Amino acid sequence: MKKEMRKQVDIGIRYLFRVVSYFSVVALAAMLIFIFYQGIIPFVSSTAPSIRLVTEHIPEIQVNGSTYVNHRTFIDVPSKDDEIAISFEHQGEHIDFQLELNPDKTNPEQAVRFPASLAEQVTSPEANTYTITFPGGLPGLEKKIHINIPEPPYRFLAFLLGDEWRPVYRKLYGILPMITATLLTTFGAVLLGVPIALLASVMIAEFLSPKSALFVRSSIDLLAGIPSVVYGFFGLMIIVPIIQRVFGSASGSSLLAAVIVLSIMILPTVISITITSLEAVPESYREASLALGATKMQTSWRIVFPAARSGILAGGILGTSRAVGETMAVILVAGNSPQFPSSLTDSVRTMTATIALEMGYSAGRHNQMLFSIGVILFVIICVLNGIIMKLKQHMLEDA
Repeated sequence: MKKEMRKQVDIGIRYLFRVVSYFSVVALAAMLIFIFYQGIIPFVSSTAPSIRLVTEHIPEIQVNGSTYVNHRTFIDVPSKDDEIAISFEHQGEHIDFQLELNPDKTNPEQAVRFPASLAEQVTSPEANTYTITFPGGLPGLEKKIHINIPEPPYRFLAFLLGDEWRPVYRKLYGILPMITATLLTTFGAVLLGVPIALLASVMIAEFLSPKSALFVRSSIDLLAGIPSVVYGFFGLMIIVPIIQRVFGSASGSSLLAAVIVLSIMILPTVISITITSLEAVPESYREASLALGATKMQTSWRIVFPAARSGILAGGILGTSRAVGETMAVILVAGNSPQFPSSLTDSVRTMTATIALEMGYSAGRHNQMLFSIGVILFVIICVLNGIIMKLKQHMLEDA
């Protein structure tokens, strides 16, 4: 009876694990599809099918023959119309005017032509929106008509290679400075942190006593569990002021500060995996090397280290991915200026920092472009990992 019950429990647990695994795969696929869908939309469709009007403090308005009473949402203007005829009451007078529409939709700023009589009442376009204001009896109760011009599909090359990020007013979405900052901070962190991690790993795995090695490894594991915001706060309070004093820069928040903080953050990951790889090398390799007269240092670097290079490279991959995807620590120390850095002390903004800083208030095309940045970031991580894996395969074949 107990044996049969145990068998049923094992079957139930197996099915539970299978369901959870399938659900995880489906959830991951759904997330990727959603992100890619949102990221592709800005390059294939406009932000709206046509021009839209939004009224403010106008209880009744007539647009192209249709009457809207206490309308709370936008009013669509059919794309086939070549003008907008607007009529409403204002302070006992009947206001009636027409706006000409430009059939060329490629330039939003030229989409609407206003009559000369409204020249002083129309604001310059902000965020592809014109506002016509009719003064009221009390401040704050002015009647306004907001004319929202849809943005045409954005050119992908302008997005990928553009050097200006002005998403709110000028509607420029160039992310090349952010791609450059992301790659520079990542490569800088890898170049600075990985050699230190490898030296520390060999020291811990090959030269320290078991008790000392256990203590150091426990400390490193604790470092891996520290939240990234703590690393960022450490960099903001310690590293940034040092850079400011040493280099005499106006602000120590810079590319160099981001590189130093990221190099510290990847150390626990690379060290832990490297130590595990070194310890997995058979003891017979060490004994044979020592028996042939090699020193312990020679054995460590010329025998043990090459034998564990596959695992060491895996640690480098994880460290690189950690550096590319880090957000909070970089926000605190990098300065967050979307510009090309001309020196190590210049302020920069990475792709992840842009998403984190602007997702809270973005809307429309701006919000979709942040998803597009996420797609580009995903592609960059895949490409970097693919290059490293190809290098790993060549190293194994040469061995």
